[in-house]
Amino acid sequence: MTRYIDQFVRNDTERERVKIAEELAARFAQRAERHDREGSFPFENFADLKEAGCLKLTVPAEFGGEAISLYELVQFQERLAYGDGATALAVGWHLGQVFHFGATGKWQRPLFAELCESVVRDGTMINTFASEAATGSPSRGGRPETVAVRTDGGWKLTGRKTFSTLSPILDRFVVTAYIPEEGAASEFLVRQSERVRLVETWDTIGMRATGSHDVVLEEAFVADGDRIEGKGIDDGGGWLLHIPACYMGIALAARDYALHYARTYQPNYLDKPISSLPAVQQTIGEMEAELRIARTMLYAAADRWDRESENRPGLRPELGLAKYTVTNHAIRIVDKAMRIVGGASLSRSCPLERYYRDVRAGLHNPPMDSTVIQNLATTALEDLV
Repeated sequence: MTRYIDQFVRNDTERERVKIAEELAARFAQRAERHDREGSFPFENFADLKEAGCLKLTVPAEFGGEAISLYELVQFQERLAYGDGATALAVGWHLGQVFHFGATGKWQRPLFAELCESVVRDGTMINTFASEAATGSPSRGGRPETVAVRTDGGWKLTGRKTFSTLSPILDRFVVTAYIPEEGAASEFLVRQSERVRLVETWDTIGMRATGSHDVVLEEAFVADGDRIEGKGIDDGGGWLLHIPACYMGIALAARDYALHYARTYQPNYLDKPISSLPAVQQTIGEMEAELRIARTMLYAAADRWDRESENRPGLRPELGLAKYTVTNHAIRIVDKAMRIVGGASLSRSCPLERYYRDVRAGLHNPPMDSTVIQNLATTALEDLV
């Protein structure tokens, strides 16, 4: 009998890739509690990802990468998060960014080629640091307070970025900065130097091992060629599905833990495990309905993005809805799993307690719920014109 988790695996290539992801996830799960308690960055997990060749999954084939589809990226993220949500979310930003850069062509080709070749050769990773304390989420449209000033041969950037996921391990990253002389914001590829400082501020209730600290730029130099000037094409934001895929993986892990518990836990007042109780079966059924609706929507959105290359901007409402649905359903799935397990689920030694904290972080990842709902309303109203 095919496992439910394998329902969306379509061929042998995908089957082999998710097998690798499952093996990594099992290894990461053994380390997850320690990194969560310490709030420490799991460098060893990323060494394993590099050794397994996973950091190049979204690099275009012409540069030596695997060039996986969005559907396949969702598969990989989901399986990895089954073992450790924080590692999956963190590496997802790298994989998603490379995927996005390749799909949009927003980077100058020589600069993108250099990045891709470094990813394949050295296991280099990338992320974009855009959030700031004063501007809030960049998806809301706030102007960066980080400033870029023209200097000989390039630019000097000064500012402080928050929510800088992967910051402990990156040797380069993209920064959004405002250029006063142009009256506009732009993106710059910043390379590590003595002018770049990491401030360890990340101490949260969930996703504690993503290394999302503050990064301070003190007149950090960026060469002219490292300013990212192209706008590229609009890809509809499909790459952001790496986020709900992560929370779907956490929900699956919570569901499986609760099912195992229900099948094996038999209190002394029963002659059968609690899975025989109608109330428990009702909760399991509700949990399963939430899970299957969310997964179906997630994979359908990814598949449409892959197939409808000319219509990707028009898929933005559906992509946002997939994130909205998966994240909120995942929260409810973990909640129901904890109801099945009962008070034991509150123990720090129980992974459900970590899943409960981690899965709520999805509410604060883009696109935000309010943005998704507003976009759906706008789309519906325009549909009548």
